[in-house]
Amino acid sequence: MRQRSLADENFERFRKTTRKERFLSEMNTIIPWGELVAAIEPYYPKPEGAGRRPVGIERMLRIHFLQHWFSLSDPGAEEALYDSRAMRRFVGIDLGEEGVPDETTIYEFRHLMERYNLGDELFRLVNEYLVENGMKLSRGTIVDATIINAPSSTKNRNKQRDPEMHQTKKGNQWYFGMKAHIGVDSHSKLIHSVVATAANVHDSQVLGDLLHGEETRLWGDSEKPRRVWRRGWLAR
Repeated sequence: MRQRSLADENFERFRKTTRKERFLSEMNTIIPWGELVAAIEPYYPKPEGAGRRPVGIERMLRIHFLQHWFSLSDPGAEEALYDSRAMRRFVGIDLGEEGVPDETTIYEFRHLMERYNLGDELFRLVNEYLVENGMKLSRGTIVDATIINAPSSTKNRNKQRDPEMHQTKKGNQWYFGMKAHIGVDSHSKLIHSVVATAANVHDSQVLGDLLHGEETRLWGDSEKPRRVWRRGWLAR
C-alpha cells in the first residue's frame, strides 16, 4: 500500500476543485473508452518476446485526447503530465509507481492514429454515444484552430524536419508545427470534429470536414455568424 504524503488531497484542507478537473471528470464518464480501445486495437503494436511492452491503448488514447483538448505538442504533453495531477489522474498515472510515457512514445501513437485515419472513427463513435444518451448536437458549430508547436530542429530518420509540419505566421510571430482545426457544438461546447494539418493550412480548406451537416449557423475567428445550407456550403 502506498504511503500517503502531504501532497495527497486529504491533507489539503483549502483545496478547490478546478474547472480542468471537472471537465476531465465529465469526459472520463461520457466517453465510451472500451469501444474506442476496440477500434484501435487491430492497429496497435503487439508485445514481442521479452522486450519492452507497449503502453496500454487506453492510457495512450487518453493522452491523445489531452493533446487535442489543451493544444499540447508531444513534448508539451509529457511535461503537462508531470506538472498536472488532474491530468495524471485522468490518464491513470501514479508517479510513486511509474513514470510518464515520453514524448517519443506519444509521437509514435499520434502518427499511428494519423496513419490509419483512426481519428474519424473515434469521433464517430463518441458522437453516436452522445446521441444515444440524449446529448444531441445543436444546429450551430463554432470553427476554430490552434497551432501545436514542434521544435524546428527536430530531425527524422532522413535527417530532415518532419515533412508533415510547416511554418506559419500568426500576428507578428512565426510558428512551426501542426494545426488542429476544431468544430465545437455551439450549445453544449462539446468537440464533434477535429482535423489535423500542417500549420499553414487555413480553416476554410477543411471546413467541410468540420461540420456535422445539420448546422443553420456557423461561427469562426473574426467572422460574423453566417447561415449555412444543410449540405455545409456557406451562404451569405
